[in-house]
Amino acid sequence: MNQHRKPRKHGAFTQRAVSVGLFAAGAAGIATAVPAQAATGVPQHTAVATDQTFSRADFHHHTEARDSFTVRQFGTVAAATVRNQANAVGLGCTADDHCRSVALSFQIVTMAGEHTRLTALNRGDAVNNHCDGCQTLAGAYQFVVSTPHPLTLDRATARHLDDIHRRLDALTRSTLPATELKKQADALAAEVNTVLQSAVAKAPQGADRPTVTLHRHLDGWPAH
Repeated sequence: MNQHRKPRKHGAFTQRAVSVGLFAAGAAGIATAVPAQAATGVPQHTAVATDQTFSRADFHHHTEARDSFTVRQFGTVAAATVRNQANAVGLGCTADDHCRSVALSFQIVTMAGEHTRLTALNRGDAVNNHCDGCQTLAGAYQFVVSTPHPLTLDRATARHLDDIHRRLDALTRSTLPATELKKQADALAAEVNTVLQSAVAKAPQGADRPTVTLHRHLDGWPAH
């Protein structure tokens, strides 16, 4: 079978990016370290966070499932670029000897400032290449927390996020059908959103209202 790119408008796995209040787009990247002063509240000119999860299943290694769950606390910044990407590839398997490739990436970024210039990019891509009957699923979830004054997530919030991370690890390693896996990943993302909304409700107020923005992009093959 020739290389397949996922359909964008149909299918159980393929979902268009969802953004509330910010622009979400695709971007590749390799993990980038957070600036040393990111969590101190000391103003930074520009902050950058890039996270990526990649999985590849093929006729040598029929199943691969990977996930990441990162929390970046920037403090006060004048500008920020945040990128998150999940890529899943199935290569060279058959319907009788199929492959399964799963990549899930959760990125949480907190930043502060009254007029922060933000570029947020989020993308999930799943590709089957000569891979009849294979399952691929890529899911990218990006949470951008914006507050007027620096917000440090407290211990209770951190513990809750750690628990969600453990459950994401277990979900990624599971043998659930991809459609059910996607549903449960969405449920975990909704839980992260609730935890962060609770955190910003206690944040110091300013001229701008504290917000939590979720960018979500899922992609998969087969499309039905």
